[in-house]
Amino acid sequence: MATTPMESSAAPAVQDAPGGRSRRDVSTAPLVAPSVILLFLWMIVPLAMTLWFSFQYYNLLDPTSGGFAGIENYTYLLTDPSLWTAMGNTLLLVFWVLVITVGLGTLLAVLFDQPFYGRSVARLLAIAPFFVMPTVSALIWKNMLMHPVNGLFAFFARLLGLPPVDFFGSFPLASIVVIVAWQWLPFALLILLTAIQSLDNEQKEAARMDGAGPVSMFFFIILPHLGRAISVVIMIETIFLLSVFAEIYVTTSGGPGLASTNLAFLIYLRALREYDIGGASAGGVIAVVLANIVAVFLVRSIARNIAD
Repeated sequence: MATTPMESSAAPAVQDAPGGRSRRDVSTAPLVAPSVILLFLWMIVPLAMTLWFSFQYYNLLDPTSGGFAGIENYTYLLTDPSLWTAMGNTLLLVFWVLVITVGLGTLLAVLFDQPFYGRSVARLLAIAPFFVMPTVSALIWKNMLMHPVNGLFAFFARLLGLPPVDFFGSFPLASIVVIVAWQWLPFALLILLTAIQSLDNEQKEAARMDGAGPVSMFFFIILPHLGRAISVVIMIETIFLLSVFAEIYVTTSGGPGLASTNLAFLIYLRALREYDIGGASAGGVIAVVLANIVAVFLVRSIARNIAD
């Protein structure tokens, strides 16, 4: 007897899995569970320990004199002017590095998209600094370029009859910005160059036929096309720039005074210079909250940009 369409649509799934089970009954949860549990423990255990120590009196010089501190670590830290100085330096560092990397990266991406002799070698050399370790790049800038006596910049200054500049003493935060921007510029260039290459050539040819010049092409075709890529670059760089540490440790050690101390370096000072684990843990919690606020804001902005 022939089956009706309703009966055929309600028929059970095909029994093609081993043991007579249907494909839709096979669950992948047992396969995914170990990695999910490991990742969960990887994140939760350090965060839980940081929260615990942030509410404790705990000093490495005298671990026996501990106890519950309540919110005293947070109160002391939030009323300490060094915290607000470090947070201000952190925001300035992130802002100026983003301005340099996104702005210069966009211009370089447009340049490297043009055909010229040796373009492949030029692209390789432009991307190479991203693979240099932060400690190594900081040492190069400190001892070979910005050194007030033996540095390359001091050599050129003497050639021009100008006094050499002690960059890390006179402009500490600006020097850190230059070093970090030099490291992250290749990343922005790579992402933006890839986005430019995905632009439809027919659209560019049509604009040229309509009389659009290079400036009009850049502002009305290329730049709008790069909107999503720029948002991704800003989000990824911001997350990493909030935790810049090696460049500051190698070059200025946060000084002079607190002129180049960011939030990550301030936590290091509390933990391993003052041995105050409770205060450093409270600073770590504040850093996590700040990073999550920035991340949520950036993710929403990018989602809105992609939806548009």
